[in-house]
Amino acid sequence: MASNTTLVRIGGASGFWGDASLATGQLLAQGDLHFIVYDYLAEITMGILARAREKDPQQGYATDFVTAAMAPNLAEIARQGVKIISNAGGVNPLACAEALRAELAKQGLALKVAAVLGDDLTDRINELAATQPTEMFSGAPFPDPALIGSANAYLGAFPIAAALGDGADIVITGRCVDSAVTLGACIHAFGWSPDDLQALAGASLAGHILECGPQATGGNFTDWALVANSYASIGYPIAEVAADGSCVISKPEGSGGLVSIGTVAEQMVYEIGDPQAYWLPDVRCDFSEVCIEQIAPDRVRLTGAKGSAAPATYKACITWHNGYRGGHLFGFYGIDAELKAQVFAEAALQRSRQLLQRAGAPDFSETSVELIGAESQFGAQRRSGVAREVAAKIAVRHASAKGVGLFIKEATGLGLSAPPGLCGFAGARPKPSPVMALFSMAVPKTMVGAEVVSEGGKKVVDAGSAGVAIPLEAPMPHAIPTAALDDPTCISVPLVQLAWARSGDKGDSANIGVIARQASYLPWIAAALDEAAVARLFAHFQVARVQRFYLPGCHALNFLLHATLGGGGTSSLRFDPQAKGYSQLLLSHSVRIPAALLQPHADAP
Repeated sequence: MASNTTLVRIGGASGFWGDASLATGQLLAQGDLHFIVYDYLAEITMGILARAREKDPQQGYATDFVTAAMAPNLAEIARQGVKIISNAGGVNPLACAEALRAELAKQGLALKVAAVLGDDLTDRINELAATQPTEMFSGAPFPDPALIGSANAYLGAFPIAAALGDGADIVITGRCVDSAVTLGACIHAFGWSPDDLQALAGASLAGHILECGPQATGGNFTDWALVANSYASIGYPIAEVAADGSCVISKPEGSGGLVSIGTVAEQMVYEIGDPQAYWLPDVRCDFSEVCIEQIAPDRVRLTGAKGSAAPATYKACITWHNGYRGGHLFGFYGIDAELKAQVFAEAALQRSRQLLQRAGAPDFSETSVELIGAESQFGAQRRSGVAREVAAKIAVRHASAKGVGLFIKEATGLGLSAPPGLCGFAGARPKPSPVMALFSMAVPKTMVGAEVVSEGGKKVVDAGSAGVAIPLEAPMPHAIPTAALDDPTCISVPLVQLAWARSGDKGDSANIGVIARQASYLPWIAAALDEAAVARLFAHFQVARVQRFYLPGCHALNFLLHATLGGGGTSSLRFDPQAKGYSQLLLSHSVRIPAALLQPHADAP
């Protein structure tokens, strides 16, 4: 595409490894897209792929990108001339590219495939260890190099643009930031340079909206009942990005789901931490004053993203072996089911510990019992009495697979010596799983290079801005308006009546975004939900610290709950290790607000 392009249409076909295979065909049926992009890589996925590569050097990538997303659709992709960008390469992008080339040859198609390399730092582990870095969030020391399974820097978008510029039809990357697959398409289409910071920030926001697929079109949406009858046919998101970086979000005509201020705003605040300091390799983004506007049914415009100089470092994700974990769900129903489940869990752990002690083995390093159905996730907000139907999730962590296996054997072996009502739907006994713990750190950009490997060979490419070490001027936090809760006209209503919310994880921390349905609600929400109040609500999850941020552009608050996930998705024993339900807990909290301010639910601020 020429640099005088005025609009680029990009479809987002995947938000995680395992997303629906129908997305590619649905987006191709739209018939007018320039690019389709795929995001497969969460932090937990890198650990899974690293384990796969250890077992088989030809694995370590998202295999269903080739078999399910590409293979059935390659002929139509070639016919339409749609460019494909995907981070499905995981920890082995060359193997992914070769598998795709083999499929293209099988179908007699001549599409060009390029792989972006440079993110893999595995052969530089000792060099990284020598600097004695600490984990960027927890301060933990660098893991033993002998235990490390993968080490990858989060690359930016300019290497993707370089691959497209060299004629690639399909670009496969390893670890890059999620939004880079969208930003790379825009850099190529519009000819942006590393100095086009406002445009880079705007397109990065578009990429952030697309990166979780149908979460922008009604998936994981607070007002789920609005789309309940169309989940089966939910549309995947499309971003129409303009040359200034602003964008309009839509979905394929006739598809299910919803594109509204609420669905898009929820995705914007999803897992962003400080919205004034959303750092990416190519630009520091400030999303706090983004305006979200409904311009037509299922069409939402985003404007106002701000960009400043890129950082001088890449974030790097290191996964390392940290023992084993395992567990099982045990069902109970009937009289006193909750109490019976608790007794069963205690007996299973007690018996297992006795056997470990007799064998001279160490105790479990961690155990977890959660009674699902007894509001175990609600803490002090629990409202139910003793549950008559529960599933006891019992899990352990141990230094050895044998220790975890012993627990699983003894817990399942209690079947005939348990309280009455034990039941469950299950096949074979579960097996211990290796824990691939996460260590995040910053690495200098000077340490990382980028290469593009295509049918024509290997080429070193520009990775983008070298960045600046320190922000020239950190943005001042926006003052948060708060109301006086002693107003005698106030009544108490659940937060869900006043706001949308969405939550997710970043390593061992949880992120909860709360968007006021009406701008006038925000001061009352802010008065009820300060940092101390949120810390109390989530105290049962051992939250270490809470930070609150304000986004005046869309009347939203964002909460960052530090060290609250039991190690995060790669190693936690929690039932919800990625904080997906935290927003639902918060939405049930009461907020006092003048009755005269209340309006019926409307999907607009």
